[in-house]
Amino acid sequence: MPTLLIVHHTPSPNCQTMFEAVLSGATAPEIEDVRVVRRAALSATAPDVLDADGYLLGTPANLGYMSGALKHFFDQIYYPCLDTTRGRPFGYYVHGGSDVTGAVRGIESVTTGLGWRRAAETVTVTGEPGKDAVERCWELGATLAAGLVA
Repeated sequence: MPTLLIVHHTPSPNCQTMFEAVLSGATAPEIEDVRVVRRAALSATAPDVLDADGYLLGTPANLGYMSGALKHFFDQIYYPCLDTTRGRPFGYYVHGGSDVTGAVRGIESVTTGLGWRRAAETVTVTGEPGKDAVERCWELGATLAAGLVA
């Protein structure tokens, strides 16, 4: 059974809303035979990444960059997973108070280095996530999960 690993840093109610929508989409009843594993960014490990078939990342934009927690995750898994996970699908969402540009640039840089393949439209939100943002997060989760069984 394919596994989707969701690695997230969820320190705020806005990030929590986005995380819950992504999780709801990934675990929709119509998507069968996909195992969804959730890990906080500070506790996700290289074996978690190696055991997964696809990845969904979530972070706030902090001081113009991805959260330190997600950066720590990448620092821990980069070299142990570099060759083995090339070509695997991923997607991500970013929440920011006013700007997410630096966080997006950082995630794109690291995932390009890892050789991961973006398999869904990125969801970026500034301010409180509205209905449209929540729906886009749901679609992000559903798209990545369904793509693992397609």
